[in-house]
Amino acid sequence: MPNDHRPFAVVTGASSGIGYELARCCLEHGFDVLIAADEPQIHPAAAKLTELSRGGSVARIQTDLATLSGVDRLYDATAGRPVDALLANAGRGLGRAFLDQRFEDIRRVIDTNVTGTLYLVHKIGCDMRARDEGRILITGSIAGLLPGTYQAVYNGTKALLDSFAYALRAELEGSGVTVTCLMPGATETEFFARADLMDTKLGQSRKQPAEEVARLGFDAMMRGEGSVIAGWTNKLTAAISHLVPSQVLAKQHRRLAQPGLSKH
Repeated sequence: MPNDHRPFAVVTGASSGIGYELARCCLEHGFDVLIAADEPQIHPAAAKLTELSRGGSVARIQTDLATLSGVDRLYDATAGRPVDALLANAGRGLGRAFLDQRFEDIRRVIDTNVTGTLYLVHKIGCDMRARDEGRILITGSIAGLLPGTYQAVYNGTKALLDSFAYALRAELEGSGVTVTCLMPGATETEFFARADLMDTKLGQSRKQPAEEVARLGFDAMMRGEGSVIAGWTNKLTAAISHLVPSQVLAKQHRRLAQPGLSKH
């Protein structure tokens, strides 16, 4: 049963991967959680988290976070309970060349990663600011620092989220609400299969465990830090992105994400 004396967290994209692990971190640190995703796997994920909950409650909702109405359904599912932590993790990838992609798929990536995320942050963030307290974690990516050849739309959405998180944090300075940007690199999740990237060098590369990435992000959020880059290789990539010309980075990314090159 929900306990209003426990802190309350909302975690999106929590059916698997980083989102699932973020929800688990919340439960381990005494939160009740409401988890959301746009797929039926959110239900077995909730059941598994309940087994690990240590007394916390686990509510779930299957809703389309690429739509404003889907975000409204998630917001309504909080039933007016103050949200102490929003972990906005829902996102979609999309591989292949931009002109070879279906525009409806392109639009869905933008609506999930950007429109739905910003709408949810706006709704819950306004409530947090009115109470002078709250924590927001936004899952950006080091992909946002790189021109994403063969992932042009995805990297573009992450560039917006990375920038947005820093800007929102500065706007909320002194308000009691903190904003943290989690910036993973390649992570061991279903992302690469869903984004049709398994026949690329990036898809076949060694990846960081989702549990490790989530724990780094959760800990940074709890400390109120502005950002965290998950892993030293990703920190190196981030540093290089500020030194190397964009056209060079785009060519380097092409070698990683071009279809059919995973064995070359």
